[in-house]
Amino acid sequence: MRKATTKIDEIIEKIQSLKGQSVDLKVTRGRKKTEEISGIIENIYPSIFTIRQNSGKGSFSYSYADVLCGDVVLSASQESEIANNF
Repeated sequence: MRKATTKIDEIIEKIQSLKGQSVDLKVTRGRKKTEEISGIIENIYPSIFTIRQNSGKGSFSYSYADVLCGDVVLSASQESEIANNF
């Protein structure tokens, strides 16, 4: 686990600002396995947020701690107006 340079409150605010927008995720599954997902931030809860895939294969939930420690890297899609990277 790497040392966090941002605070979890900042991550929550950034994710809330992207709600309803298209985002790209790079998810580390362990042992050199990564998965890239494109979707829309659908719901935001106190400890997790959900992403609905653009391909219609379903939705996934991730915790803010996953973003904090780098297991999930979130960036706004090229289609989106905002170009924030986490």
